[in-house]
Amino acid sequence: MRNRPPEEPVPLRPHPDAFPGDGPPRPADVDPAVLGTLLRRHGWQRRGGAAGRYGRWTPPGPGAATSLLVPESRAFPDSDDLLGEALDALARSDTPAAREVLISLARPSDEIRWWRDVPNGPAGAAPWGRDEQLRGAARQMLLAAALATRARAGYHGARHRRAAAELLQDVLVGPAAEGRPLTAFVPVPAGRPLAVRLHQALHAAREAIDYRRATGGMDAFDGAVEAGVSRELTEALTALVRGTEGARIAVAWAPAAGVPEGCAPAAEPVEFSPGDLPVLREAAARYLREEASVPVRITGAVVRMRRSGPCGEGTVRLRVLAGAEVTHVRVTLDEEDYRIAGHAHLVGVPVRVHGRLERRGGFRRLTGVSGVVPVQVDEAERDRLLKSLQENPDFFEEACGEA
Repeated sequence: MRNRPPEEPVPLRPHPDAFPGDGPPRPADVDPAVLGTLLRRHGWQRRGGAAGRYGRWTPPGPGAATSLLVPESRAFPDSDDLLGEALDALARSDTPAAREVLISLARPSDEIRWWRDVPNGPAGAAPWGRDEQLRGAARQMLLAAALATRARAGYHGARHRRAAAELLQDVLVGPAAEGRPLTAFVPVPAGRPLAVRLHQALHAAREAIDYRRATGGMDAFDGAVEAGVSRELTEALTALVRGTEGARIAVAWAPAAGVPEGCAPAAEPVEFSPGDLPVLREAAARYLREEASVPVRITGAVVRMRRSGPCGEGTVRLRVLAGAEVTHVRVTLDEEDYRIAGHAHLVGVPVRVHGRLERRGGFRRLTGVSGVVPVQVDEAERDRLLKSLQENPDFFEEACGEA
């Protein structure tokens, strides 16, 4: 039997060279209070200004030549002019601190940041692959949070992957400049459930680790599932922390959208250390071991068939149309059910099967199968299924015997 293709990594859109939408924000669309909050969040320093009227802001880092005059409100006639000058100065600046402020203004977003404390090499050289490790761990973590918005489970496997990937489509990720965190911009309101779930899951994971290290018990990880902790999240945290002296994750809410209910307005970053790694690995193994198989009734199109001879049982791969939150499943059928599946494929109709999705292999295998029957579909769907057969003649992989 062919091995299934490996999971495709969920892509995150890179930080754009152009602004989202129609361009940089216009002064009339910018709330001075929101701009001030974003400047402070991204490291700008307020250094004087007329109290109650405007503030003077300078960017992070030594030798900053740019400063901004930002009004505190629109109560004064020159407020729009000051905002326009500030936005022009930000647009001319090539610093990440200016760029990220403009992105958050043009596209209100919750911001998620990751830091990895990795010792530098000789003469301050960065280890090879450091940025790739950071981005890979961040991608895993966002996917784990997206999966948790679909269902609470200790182990998701292949379930809900399509919906989770769709939730991540509009997430932007910026470059991790030296000395700065990697930042993901999660647009509101569509992406807010993702940011809230990650915020809650990180705190629950931190508390469960502390409980395990203090008492020796793993019970807290059971309750943490409801907050969004899973095998996928613990593996993402392991990838983030491994090879570092420590790592931190912070979630900052879009000031234009306010603070979500039940969340702290300005939470400190959640920190993890190499000492947490044994507990994270133990939790990942526990979640995998204890996740139960799922009874399902699946309707799927037969896309591949294989058996070692002209008769007997064989293996069928189904593209799931309904009944389970996975894209494909593999099932072993006896000779009669295999014949039914093959006939359904030839005439362009799906089949319906009962069974249990097994956690081994990520909920991609159906066992205990019964009741394999063809399902009638409309003419358009039948034509589409038949076309897929014509375009992919290797769907049937039966061999009449071993060579």
